[in-house]
Amino acid sequence: MSIFRRPDYTSEVTQFIESLKAQKPTLEAEQREGRAIWWDQKIDRSAEQDYQEARVEQQSYVYQTDHHPNAK
Repeated sequence: MSIFRRPDYTSEVTQFIESLKAQKPTLEAEQREGRAIWWDQKIDRSAEQDYQEARVEQQSYVYQTDHHPNAK
């Protein structure tokens, strides 16, 4: 090892996360479970296609009602 080598730097945030993981070893597994609930979902392609087909194009100025097809 070189005499000029500095010790490896770890930020305060990294130290905090490492101490948090040491205090609660199940943290990462819980995070994965939470992610699976909200993000890792299979997409229903037919429903997605139905949503796209039913989409109504927005007017250039949202609050203008003069030329809106449903305006009286």
